[in-house]
Amino acid sequence: MKRRLGIICAVAVLTTTLGVVSVTTAPRPAQASAASAAGDEWGAYGRDPGGARHSPLTQITRENVGQLQPAWTVHTGDVSDPVISKNWSNFEATPLYLFGSLYLSTGFDRVLALDPENGQQRWAFDPHIDRNVAYVPQLTSRGVAAWAGPDSGACTRRIFIGTLDARLIGLDADTGQPCAGFGQGGTIDLGAGLPDVNAANYGMTSPPAVIGDTVVAGSMVLDGVGTNVPTGVVRGYDVRTGALKWSYDPIPRHPGDPGYDKWTPEGAAKARAANVWSVITADPQRDLVFLPTTSPAPDSYAGERKGPNPNANSVVALRGSTGQFVWAFQTVHHDVFDYDTAAPPAVSTIHKDGKTIPVVTVATKQGFLFVLDERTGQPVFPVEERPVPQTDVPGEQTSPTQPFPTVTPNLIGDTTITPDDAFGLTPVDEQLCRADIAALRSEGIFTPPSVKGTPGTSLGGINWGGVAIDEHRGVLVTTVNRVPFITRLIPRDQPYLPGPLEHIDEMEGTPYKDGRRLFTGLTGVPCTKPPFGTMVAVDLSTGAIKWNVPIGQVPGLAQLNPDSQNWGSMMLGGPIVTDGGLVFMAGTQDNVIRAIDIDTGEELWKGALPAGGQATPMTYRAPNGRQYVLIAAGGSYFFGSFGSLPGDALVAFALP
Repeated sequence: MKRRLGIICAVAVLTTTLGVVSVTTAPRPAQASAASAAGDEWGAYGRDPGGARHSPLTQITRENVGQLQPAWTVHTGDVSDPVISKNWSNFEATPLYLFGSLYLSTGFDRVLALDPENGQQRWAFDPHIDRNVAYVPQLTSRGVAAWAGPDSGACTRRIFIGTLDARLIGLDADTGQPCAGFGQGGTIDLGAGLPDVNAANYGMTSPPAVIGDTVVAGSMVLDGVGTNVPTGVVRGYDVRTGALKWSYDPIPRHPGDPGYDKWTPEGAAKARAANVWSVITADPQRDLVFLPTTSPAPDSYAGERKGPNPNANSVVALRGSTGQFVWAFQTVHHDVFDYDTAAPPAVSTIHKDGKTIPVVTVATKQGFLFVLDERTGQPVFPVEERPVPQTDVPGEQTSPTQPFPTVTPNLIGDTTITPDDAFGLTPVDEQLCRADIAALRSEGIFTPPSVKGTPGTSLGGINWGGVAIDEHRGVLVTTVNRVPFITRLIPRDQPYLPGPLEHIDEMEGTPYKDGRRLFTGLTGVPCTKPPFGTMVAVDLSTGAIKWNVPIGQVPGLAQLNPDSQNWGSMMLGGPIVTDGGLVFMAGTQDNVIRAIDIDTGEELWKGALPAGGQATPMTYRAPNGRQYVLIAAGGSYFFGSFGSLPGDALVAFALP
């Protein structure tokens, strides 16, 4: 619902490298200073501000993709030893390519500018975060944002990064030096003036968004703490000066605020979080930013915030220049499931019933796709409120209904888990999983947490990897996790011994603690039947599924069961699409990047990575005329004991 520690896997001992000094520079080749041709660049996290992740490049096609080979590899040096530094480093960044350079961030929040043809470093900036702080999302940064002004001189072109310790920093894109006129010496303290902020519970892990002359910053807020966490305010700053232009709190605090009438006065006054830790997208032409909000705190027990809690667990549209509220669509009412709006809202147009409609598509952890009219927030395909299971926990008051799309089926599939669905590599493992399922309260995707334990999808469904959209084909592609988590409410006044790999959140201020674990058997293989992860393509004009195929492999299973090559794997990271008819994606547990035929779902190529590719790739055409596909290969602490290797590599692939 904000950013959850989740399941801390068995930790490998890594090498600690402190990286380079604050700023280093290298000469810029003359050819790289020229503006790239239209279509060559990747200028925002999702390529365009709306996050469609669609590239018009066609040099790499379905016919020649099998010839892709590594072109160059850069090792950032930013790998932590979690035993020493208290953190696992994740390399989840999607680089930008514009102004003739590649720009990216590492898990240490260092920003690098690289030569797009060979990866040679041009400059590096180190914000010197305190690596002795136990950051709950671990050492994570998914990237940077960029802005270019009409003038010439220093800081006319800027790179922005939000840091784990809650700073928004503006850098000169040409030199890496902080922009002196932005905030205080190039930095804004995002935690200043907010309640209950400390270095371990508040910061940024996703890039800010830039719309016009405004840079928009969300925040990561620690899950499971209780009522004493920061608010989830989102703010817009002047890109030149850093002056605050507007702020928006997703929780309506005052009568007259949008949605206030559906909160209790006590809940609206006391609830915290509902923040935006994922990627903010935008439509500059309509002056709109789209916020994927999370649940309010407290978390799995929400008796402190009765009602549907509107604007939390939503897509919220604001005016980018003023922060004015335009509309909101809620994907979960009164969230107690950890069903953040984790995927970035994707802006595109679709053709339906002879009309061209501007839409925002949001994919959810529940496995749903909501396609909304960008102008109004109204669903383009019907959505209905359906009755859902109700809580059996004293003091809680869950929503009697939840929103369900009626056209596109749930991308996870059947979400009701019964003992007959038990899966195991051995008869003993299967029997134990069957007994485990029988002891749970399992009534489908919206079964509320209970003292028995309930299965849910806090890792997704669709997580921050989100979707990619090819408007020309009218196709959306996404990756779907199909491995549940088990959530258990633990009465605070009763002794409880956590199970293997079970994480306990304190949820102070409530009568319960929260226990959470990945639903696996003794062998570490999920207790539910494969596939464990799939890639799905959806026809956006009709909402119909075009294809749905398992993706990825779980390392080591092939020796135990040859059929495991068709089981798929869990994933963190998302796909991109190109006009070469291809989908590129990594993120699986088997340390590879894949190319998929967008029309059929057939795997056409895969390239080995030196570490887990738990990131979203990008593609660009460099001044030398070659199209590159780039992926950060740095592993993920979520997958640390499930085969995904840690690392610090940025790997570029190209045709010979």
